[in-house]
Amino acid sequence: VQLQASGGGLVQPGGSLRLSCATSGRTFNSYTVAWFRQVTGKEREFVAGIRRGIQMTFYADSVKGRFTISRDNAKNTVHLQMNSLRPEDSAIYYCAVSPLGLIASQYRRGESYDYWGQGTQVTVSS
Repeated sequence: VQLQASGGGLVQPGGSLRLSCATSGRTFNSYTVAWFRQVTGKEREFVAGIRRGIQMTFYADSVKGRFTISRDNAKNTVHLQMNSLRPEDSAIYYCAVSPLGLIASQYRRGESYDYWGQGTQVTVSS
């Protein structure tokens, strides 16, 4: 499975970005998809996830109410809409997929996912 993450960039605090994760081949709706982020020197952090087949979503407490993960099945893409961005949201963002329907406790663990995209840089700064 090849994943292509895009949409990162430089934005001012309070601004918005929309990240996209696309794949070819097997329909994305058959995968559980998640976004993680990582700052150099720090551990990878779970951001948001969406379960395969249904629109059940999970979020890290730090992004609840600001970020929204969603599917566009027609374009075989998963989006991460990021609003009210803060400097601490700056990181490289990665999308990851699992062919399984994960339970809540599994979403936050990177080892739950089989495939990872290459990452896209998000920088929030004035």
